[in-house]
Amino acid sequence: MANKIKDPGFGIFSSNKAKRYITDNGATTVVHINKKWTIADVYLWLIEISWTRFFLFVTMGYIVANIFFGIIYTIIGIESITEPSGSIIKDFLNGFFFSAQTITTVGYGGISPHGTAANLVSTFEALVGLLSFSFITGLLYGRFSRPNASVRFSKNLIFRDFNGKKALMFRLMNNRTNMMIKPRVSVSLGITKGDPRGEFTRDFYQLKLERNHIQALPTIWTVVHEIDEDSPLFNYSDQEILRLNAEIFILLEYYDDAYAQDVYKMHSYSFSQIIANRKFVRSFVYNKEGYQELDHDSLDKTEAM
Repeated sequence: MANKIKDPGFGIFSSNKAKRYITDNGATTVVHINKKWTIADVYLWLIEISWTRFFLFVTMGYIVANIFFGIIYTIIGIESITEPSGSIIKDFLNGFFFSAQTITTVGYGGISPHGTAANLVSTFEALVGLLSFSFITGLLYGRFSRPNASVRFSKNLIFRDFNGKKALMFRLMNNRTNMMIKPRVSVSLGITKGDPRGEFTRDFYQLKLERNHIQALPTIWTVVHEIDEDSPLFNYSDQEILRLNAEIFILLEYYDDAYAQDVYKMHSYSFSQIIANRKFVRSFVYNKEGYQELDHDSLDKTEAM
């Protein structure tokens, strides 16, 4: 008998146009409206964005800050830090470069503030620089120390014959060279159904797996759900399964020896991602020296049954 469960947190109300709840990178697709941003949200955003965007943000912030203070030094009089050049552009550049020396506390000594106004601005700018670089240092530490599951899931679900029955399966791969200790996977199924009034709800089921945990994962793991009498998909025909408005939710948990703590990763598949009557190709072979070689490009590859 199918193991029907209560709402696991995704909501029982649905739509015939509902998108996947979880993206390929494990983030939710929920759109937040009327939410007020806080400092904590800014910190979390800076922690989660890509390295490219992070360094672009830091670089742009550094340039904008120096432009701002460079303009101030030009307005209060460039003669307060160095001799005027007679050109507004050259004077601004002198103010810009003096700002860069001040905000980074480098202080080459070629330019220095003279007068109360310039000293007040440079004093405030030095404080801004110290606080900014302390904040950036904290962000760098947070980004490096934050546990991050480096796991890749296969692009598609496979629907095929298996042990005299039908089965759904997907693969996941350790994208690092270290060992994933005691990985455990939990898979639930949400099936969207409509009623005569045009309203849609979801029924949730816990899927029984061939194996829901293994001792370690240095290579690749194919997770299999056999469609037997205990499966919520047992009473559906093959074509009905392929047409179902359904989504599979996956929670992976394992101990990462690099971070010395448990790491979690979520993923989902829509039934529109099912490929029928194909099987995954073999992903690793033994070389001449007897060592296993894992082909990371083979994760999504399939072949005919």
